[in-house]
Amino acid sequence: MRFRLSAALLVVLPLLTTGCTKRETPAEEGIRTHTLLIGNQNEPGTLDPQIYDAATDFNVIGALFEGLTTYDEQTATAVPGVAERWEISADGLVYTFHLRANARWSNGDPLTARDFAWSFQRFITPALGNSYAYYLYPVRGAEDFATGKTTDFSRVGVEVIDDLTLRITLARPAAYFLGILATSALPVHRASVEAAGRFDDRTSPWAQPGKLIGNGAFTLTEWKPNARIVVTKNPHYWNAAPNHIERVMFFPIEKADAEELDFRAGQLHVTYSVPPSKLATYRSTAPEKLRIDPLLQLYFINFNATKAPLDHPKVRRALALALDRAAISASVFDRARPVAHSLVPPNCGGYTGPAGQTEDYAAARALLAEAGYPGGRGLPSLPMQVLNDDKLPRIAEVIQALWRRELGVQITIEPYDQKTWIQNRQSLTHVLSLQGWTADFPDPIGFLDMLHTGNGSNVFGWSNRAYDALLDQAALTADRDARFALLRKAEALMLDDAAVAPLVFGARTYLINPAVKNWESAPLGIHRYQLVELKSP
Repeated sequence: MRFRLSAALLVVLPLLTTGCTKRETPAEEGIRTHTLLIGNQNEPGTLDPQIYDAATDFNVIGALFEGLTTYDEQTATAVPGVAERWEISADGLVYTFHLRANARWSNGDPLTARDFAWSFQRFITPALGNSYAYYLYPVRGAEDFATGKTTDFSRVGVEVIDDLTLRITLARPAAYFLGILATSALPVHRASVEAAGRFDDRTSPWAQPGKLIGNGAFTLTEWKPNARIVVTKNPHYWNAAPNHIERVMFFPIEKADAEELDFRAGQLHVTYSVPPSKLATYRSTAPEKLRIDPLLQLYFINFNATKAPLDHPKVRRALALALDRAAISASVFDRARPVAHSLVPPNCGGYTGPAGQTEDYAAARALLAEAGYPGGRGLPSLPMQVLNDDKLPRIAEVIQALWRRELGVQITIEPYDQKTWIQNRQSLTHVLSLQGWTADFPDPIGFLDMLHTGNGSNVFGWSNRAYDALLDQAALTADRDARFALLRKAEALMLDDAAVAPLVFGARTYLINPAVKNWESAPLGIHRYQLVELKSP
């Protein structure tokens, strides 16, 4: 409420002042003081880089921490981060990283290979409960450590050669491994983590202002829950000199309509999104402020296969076939999102997926009847959980009307805040859930692996031995084309069983002040704020 009031006052107060002096807006002040103002949609669940669950969390975390590698924004390829260079053995199994001699923590402590080794150990420690620990499973011995089969970290393929040299040995080739290191297993400062409590305590308060010590281009200076987060230029960052941004402020504005008003009122330089209803207006009247960037992302329906009647494949299949994806793209996104019939987005590491799920209402009705629910009779009303934003409830409304009209199936729409919405899926208390998935690295396994049995991101209650076997075989296949063929077969199997129902692929639609320079189109949605500049048009 405090934030909304400030936006209104910016419009009213100039009318009450005398003279012709124009009041400086926060965006104008930010240009002068090199303060970047960004809408970030949601309040972060955590700023601990080893247990975060949401892309909006990483928007802040990426400013505070840097991995051995980082991403080139435009190409989504891994480039040097803390490691200035590396060598990869001919068999693709041994990576030797050479750290920068001037790498420092934000308190000035040297950043060494030992810091990374300890951070990798924490990342896969079972008690931490990191749902993304599987990202490091390609590392020799990492899966056994993460699943408790061994407690001896020395058996994991992470070896400190000296302070500036780290060697990582994989159990199998993983072409995407350098990308994983850019967003996962980021280093954490051991002394400050342990000073706040147990290193494997998810509730530890170490990632708070005054306690968090990072190694990124910025440091955490303020976190007012549900109001704003402020990060400030880190003078100890290895490449601090070219950084023209003094501070970045993140605002968790859930509603795109409210965010758009704040942008017009001069409260923001960059929004998280833009209301689809305003796309046509900006296209025609202010195209220089509208951005529509490709994004490796998918929106889909999560069917909880542990809950009746969704434990019946024919019910899931019927629901997946009775979808008008083009209508969803048009009515919710003003056609700014491509329709999705498969799980993996296009242009994801060169992979092309199967044809996927089609729209076939007659087949859907027949399947529902075969499952014992002709015309939807006997089927209970199904609750669909959604994030309380400006998109997912509207998608749910389109689906609600479609299923009622075509199948006689009734659903109720249950909106939640982001934290509860995520927790409900993780505990499998949902029946239906609308969700999105944004790639952490440009490879199809980043999407397909979340449905593998036992995977920390498998919040679907779905398990299929044949699917798991195909993914496991692909993991041992070095040849790119042969690997993709196995993944394509696995994806087709999963879609035929309707573990999920893809809806639309991603695109980042947002507003940006023309004063923001060097803000590149990023297919992973990851931006390095130290590369941005603010210049008056």
